[in-house]
Amino acid sequence: MAVIGRLKRLSLLINTELRRTFAAHDLDAASFDVLATLRRSDAPHRLTPAELMRESMVTSGAITQRLDRLEGRGLVTRVPSASDGRSVVVSLTDEGRSLIDRVLPDHIATQSRLLAAVGPEGCDDLAGVLRDLLESLGDKRG
Repeated sequence: MAVIGRLKRLSLLINTELRRTFAAHDLDAASFDVLATLRRSDAPHRLTPAELMRESMVTSGAITQRLDRLEGRGLVTRVPSASDGRSVVVSLTDEGRSLIDRVLPDHIATQSRLLAAVGPEGCDDLAGVLRDLLESLGDKRG
């Protein structure tokens, strides 16, 4: 119970701090996730909604809502796929790329601040233990 209780409390504290970081850039966690996933993809930073779903592990309805919001803000575009006219490709706009490039350093700084007490070696150890636990529960992403 001590481990699960501490994991739950950590999750709440971490999510609160991440929300603050995202809110400072007028984003939420879901929007950040889509923008960061597109930014991590190979240039020109384009993915299909299905690829975004797989990366985010959310439903097609959730991806559609996220993309609608981001497109409405001019952060992503959806254009017909050149290879398959029935599907679309989602791309970062210049504004979307600029925004995610501003948010990422703040996000990394928040993570570093949250983990400072553990130190680099402790982070490596903790990451390994958590990966083992996740894999034992069927999560293949480690």
